[in-house]
Amino acid sequence: MSDAIIEVRGVTKRFGGVVANEDISLDVERGRITGLIGPNGSGKTTLFNSIVGYHPIDAGVIRFEGREIQRLRVQRIARLGLLRTFQQTRIYAKMNCVKNMLISVPHRKMGFLDMFGRHTSEDLEKAERLLDFVGLYEKRYLLAGDLSFGQQKLLEFAMALMNEPTVLLLDEPTAGINPTLINGLIDRLKRANSELGITLLIIEHNMRVIMNMADKIYCLAHGRLLAEGPPEAIRNDQRVIDAYLGAH
Repeated sequence: MSDAIIEVRGVTKRFGGVVANEDISLDVERGRITGLIGPNGSGKTTLFNSIVGYHPIDAGVIRFEGREIQRLRVQRIARLGLLRTFQQTRIYAKMNCVKNMLISVPHRKMGFLDMFGRHTSEDLEKAERLLDFVGLYEKRYLLAGDLSFGQQKLLEFAMALMNEPTVLLLDEPTAGINPTLINGLIDRLKRANSELGITLLIIEHNMRVIMNMADKIYCLAHGRLLAEGPPEAIRNDQRVIDAYLGAH
């Protein structure tokens, strides 16, 4: 019996007359790395946004740890331990890396003014420890805007870890990163899963990356679930091959 921490059941999302997601059902198993692939426009990011509350769905149910969350606000879902990152980084470019991390301290501990001022020694220690985890400790006092794009993605990843998520959704984490840095990022994502116990759901276009990381992969096409299974089965699924090659 699967131990699904996220359950998506019959989810449909429309934008006017356009059906972005149609009757999608999938499970994200606790403690695993799950991949979500598909051609551009297949509905992957829309599904991500629906899971974390950015898009209210038109039909279906989304459960997190057995609780229905499809009607909850983004902030409430985040406080439950379900977070996401974005294709384009969301960092504070004119602040150094440590301050970016401290701003990410969960709001349950601090008021608005505290986010930009006071912080505890424990918060600082945690921030520096996580920056070290992602390989940015030596750059902790550099302005975030002076980091390379790949390093900014690592910083955003560390900022998400600052919130101690149970599940982290990553939207194309390797996109735009220098190929020489990709293996290091893969290693840190795997360590976050194995050492920190964070369940990962990853959208990724780099097939080498996702085949090397995921325990299970779902493939979307035209807003519908096309295939699901372990990496080897997905790699050899003719429906998936046709979807990426544009065959009919």
